[in-house]
Amino acid sequence: MNGKAKFFDPGDERGILRISIAVTLVMSSLGIGFGLISGSFSITFDGVYSLVDASMSLLSLVVVNLITSFTLAKGLSRKLRERFSMGFWHLEPMVLGLNGTLLIGVAVYALVNAVSSLLEGGRDLEFGWAIIYAVFTLIACTTTAIVEARANRKLGSEFIRLDVKSWVMSAGITAALLIAFCIGFGVQGTTWQWISPYIDPAVLAVVCLLIIPLPVSTVRQALADIFLVTPADLKAHVDVVAQAFVKKHGLVSHRAYVARVGRSKEIELFFIVPADAPARRIDEWDALRDEIGDAIGGEGPDRWLTVVFTGDPEWAE
Repeated sequence: MNGKAKFFDPGDERGILRISIAVTLVMSSLGIGFGLISGSFSITFDGVYSLVDASMSLLSLVVVNLITSFTLAKGLSRKLRERFSMGFWHLEPMVLGLNGTLLIGVAVYALVNAVSSLLEGGRDLEFGWAIIYAVFTLIACTTTAIVEARANRKLGSEFIRLDVKSWVMSAGITAALLIAFCIGFGVQGTTWQWISPYIDPAVLAVVCLLIIPLPVSTVRQALADIFLVTPADLKAHVDVVAQAFVKKHGLVSHRAYVARVGRSKEIELFFIVPADAPARRIDEWDALRDEIGDAIGGEGPDRWLTVVFTGDPEWAE
C-alpha cells in the first residue's frame, strides 16, 4: 500500500503527473469507445485529444524525473550526468512547446472536419450513449482539475499548471457536448428533429474555436525559454542588486547575463575590480560570492549562479 501511495503521491509533482496519465488513459479509451458506439465525431475527438495529452504528460514525467535526479544528485547514471553536465532544464520548455503545439494542431484538425461535416449535412448519432459518456467524463475532468490545482498551489510546477489547463479545457469541451447532446435528445420526435444531425459537428466547431487560443501563451513562453530571451523582471532585479554591491565594495562596474529556462534561473555576474584593488584571500572572494548570492535570493537546486571577479573588462563582454 505504501508503494502505491508513493507512486501516486498527490503532494509530489511526479505523483500528480502519474495520476493525470492514468486518468487520461482511462478517459481516452472511453472516449474513443463511446465515440464509435454513438457515432459522434466530437466524442472521438475528445478521446484522441486525451490520448495526445496523456502522451505529453508521460513525456513531461520523464523530463521531471531527469531534472529531479540531476538536481538531487541521485538516481542518475554517471555517464548520463557527464554527457549533460549543464542539467536537463532545457528539456522543459521543449516539452511544453511541443505539448501546446500538438494540442493546437489536434483542435485545428477537428475544426476542419467539423466544418466539412456541416457542409455535408451533419451526422446522426445515439444521444443516449453520448449523454452517459458526457456526464461521466465531465465529473472525471472536473475532479482531476481541482485536485491538481490544489496540489500545485504548493508545488508551483509549470508542467502541472499546463496539465490543469488541459483538464479545464477537456471539462469545457465535455460540458458543451453534454448541453448539445441533451438538446439533441430533447428534439427527437419533434418538428425540430431536423437539426439533430448538425448538433455534433456544430458544437465540435465551437469548442475548437474556443480551445485553440488557450495553449498559445504556453507555446510563446516556451519559445522565449528555448531562445534564451532575457526575462525583464529577473534582469532588473539582478541589476539592482549588482549595482548596490558594486557601490558597497568600491568596484568599477558589473555585467549581468540572465535567462530563464523552464523552472531554472541561469545568472552570470561579472564584476570589474579596480586595478589597484588590494589582494584578497580565496575565502574572502568566496564570502563576496555568498553575499551576492544571498542578495539575489532564490537559492535552490534550480538556480544556476556564476559570479566572476576580474580586472579585465574584456572577460566580462
